[in-house]
Amino acid sequence: MTATKVWNFGDDVNTDFILPGRYLELTDPYDLAKHAMEGLDPNFAKNVKKGDIVIGGRNFGLGSSREHAPIALKYSGVDIVIAESFARIFYRNAFNVGLAAIECPGINKSVKTGDKIEVDLKKGKIVIKENSLNIKPLPTFMIQLLDEGGLVNYIKNHLKEW
Repeated sequence: MTATKVWNFGDDVNTDFILPGRYLELTDPYDLAKHAMEGLDPNFAKNVKKGDIVIGGRNFGLGSSREHAPIALKYSGVDIVIAESFARIFYRNAFNVGLAAIECPGINKSVKTGDKIEVDLKKGKIVIKENSLNIKPLPTFMIQLLDEGGLVNYIKNHLKEW
């Protein structure tokens, strides 16, 4: 586990904050990434680094069912979104595109933008300074889904097994 910078955006982050609707016509994921979190921080896409983590409070990803929002985050360099809770469709879309979405009660108040944390999805542990928060470890299938880059890649890679 290596320490990674976090970006904390708080409660009720909707998909229009994650990727404003005016960019829905874009189809290249790297073009979408240039506008990630623009609704809350116009400089996020310029400053985010590969492996950074987005933190949210309650109801992260509420709003539309479009996959553009988690795609923009993933291609901006974000590996994981950790929130108190997620809108169910965002949660499912995140894993579908290969972006880890982890629920962790207390995370929103435990870190602020710029803090560094360590996350171990397999062990179900988040380390914040000297403290740690336990999360439910992801099932092996979900880890494999993330490792393979999402649902489409997983199906392509395993279709012959069925």
